[in-house]
Amino acid sequence: MVEFTLWDITRNLLLAARWTVVLSLIAFIGGGLVGLALLVARLSRVRGLPEAVAAYVQLFQGTPLLMQLFLAYFGLALFGFNVSPWWAAGLALTLYTSAYLTEIWRGCVDAIPRGQWEAAESLALSFGETLRHVVGPQALRIALPPTVGFLVQVIKGTALASVIGFIELTKAGTMITNATFRPFTVYACVALMYFMLCWPVSATARQLERSMRRGHSH
Repeated sequence: MVEFTLWDITRNLLLAARWTVVLSLIAFIGGGLVGLALLVARLSRVRGLPEAVAAYVQLFQGTPLLMQLFLAYFGLALFGFNVSPWWAAGLALTLYTSAYLTEIWRGCVDAIPRGQWEAAESLALSFGETLRHVVGPQALRIALPPTVGFLVQVIKGTALASVIGFIELTKAGTMITNATFRPFTVYACVALMYFMLCWPVSATARQLERSMRRGHSH
């Protein structure tokens, strides 16, 4: 029987952790781009568009991420699309992230006093110019802490991708446990690695929030 040292376990988990980081970045960046487009649509005055975006947000916030992963992987296959775990996980997490970021950012835009919109309108600025030059920069400052903080949820959410065969940190932990029969050691290492990934992000979000509060106090 092959003996696995602690270094063997740690090394293999670190290799798998790379894909957790990559998937998190794909979901966060992709979700941010989609979320930004959805935010503009939500704020627009085009008939039916804000309601459609609201329904999209409710759909993804009101259903489990696990179910979304299953639908992306198995559901698309029913329509003849040969989807790999990579594509399914990336798609599901991107859509999930975009729904939450859209709602976070909408709240930040709503926090901007209505007078800012009216002032921009009195200057004959278009909707796009108002967002880009007046409301957007102010909302961005408010949005930074919760946006960075949400990245922690995205990182932890990647663990669910293991159910469709995507080999990230959690899936690798299960595979190593099956080979070593040392579940406590393996999953303790997995938990520690998730903490090492999430704690700096959480600390950054808290620092940004404190900086924003100090800015308001001055």
